Amino acid sequence: MSVDLTTGSVAGRLRRQATPMAIGLVAIISFDAVDLLFVSQLGDASLAAISFTFPIIWFLSSIIIGFEAGAASCISRAIGRNDALTARRQTTDTALLAGVVSLILCMLGLFMIKPIFRLLGATDDLLPLIDDYMSIWYFAEPAAAVLWTCLASMRARGNSLIEGKIITAAAVINALLDPIFIFGWFGFPRMEIAGAALATLIANLSILVATLVYLHTRLRIFATPFAAFGKILYSWRQMLHVGFPAMLTNAIVPIANGVIVAMVAGFGIDAIAGFGIAMRVEPMCLIAFYALSAVTSPFIGQNYAAGKLHRVAEARKVIAKFCLLFGLSLTVVLAVIAYPLTGLFSDNDVIRKVAVNYLWIMSISYGGYGMVMATCASFNGMAYPLPAVVMSASRTIILFLPLALLGKWLIGMNGIFIASATSNIVIAILGFVWFGLQIERSRRMARA
Repeated sequence: MSVDLTTGSVAGRLRRQATPMAIGLVAIISFDAVDLLFVSQLGDASLAAISFTFPIIWFLSSIIIGFEAGAASCISRAIGRNDALTARRQTTDTALLAGVVSLILCMLGLFMIKPIFRLLGATDDLLPLIDDYMSIWYFAEPAAAVLWTCLASMRARGNSLIEGKIITAAAVINALLDPIFIFGWFGFPRMEIAGAALATLIANLSILVATLVYLHTRLRIFATPFAAFGKILYSWRQMLHVGFPAMLTNAIVPIANGVIVAMVAGFGIDAIAGFGIAMRVEPMCLIAFYALSAVTSPFIGQNYAAGKLHRVAEARKVIAKFCLLFGLSLTVVLAVIAYPLTGLFSDNDVIRKVAVNYLWIMSISYGGYGMVMATCASFNGMAYPLPAVVMSASRTIILFLPLALLGKWLIGMNGIFIASATSNIVIAILGFVWFGLQIERSRRMARA
């Protein structure tokens, strides 16, 4: 069930852990692109409506990522100390809290659909479409919160293969259900944009039930949920030491994206539709970085807890080299394929131009963004979450917002994209240096 990440080649361990995770992410992110492809066939209004939902979806996902980060950090360090009881306690308690918090947030979201999306710049003709989608999608998120937290607990144990299989299955179910509910195949009612949300809800619930049964009956990774409340509360505090700052770190990203949506919305419905296409294509480009950052925290956590700081330092160099080389490769590839790729979603020249310009500009910084994600995960793995919060806040508040306002004034829409790319590169350099200093500090503490 568990894999010891404190032995063997550092690069080899990271590669073997990241590969199945990447395969699963390819499936689920490809589904997102297919989902948008189906929605785009409903017209530009539906495409723009679903684009407005991205910041809210990202925000709630960032809360889930915080629980994932807290679970991965605590459980990986427990595994590094050979403390299986704590690992099971953290798995159970974190999954429970993630589900409850996500449910509360989604219930609040249901009652605030119109004011939230008006704030983001949605027009009156788009609000009914947004309401159709979000009023169903909100119910899918608590199931996703529990599912992804449980999967993070397996990743913390060094077993990313199971996670890859499960998220691939979820993506396949979602993709199969999408056209059935969107277009009304096989006698089902045609639900259009609401059908996409229903497909997500059914896929999340079915995979969650199957996963919980498998993890409990076959792998025995859960502790009893009926422990003394004081014990559960202590478990929550340990997890939230990393998890809550990680939520703040990740929540800042969708807030920045919300600002971009609001700014781009000022250029018209075609602009926001083009931005929405770019937001579905971009994650496909970042899959390798997502997978790497997901397995970095468990790797760092296990080795840090085992006192193997030389492996932590080596991992820092391996990750930086990969981000630089792969990031440069993405820049070259997108320079060639961005235009034909965006043509799969729309034949509107204005929409395609916005999407292509975004991808061309942002691709220059993708290696930097990958480094930022991996560095934040590394700090979380060592149970030092504050640097990740500082990096994320600095990227958005100190760099991006002022540069975006200046760029929009001087250049227009592309100035907003240039500001985002610049922020990624600057914070990547800062994070690489900062994590190196943290490793040296830990070495001095270990010698003292």
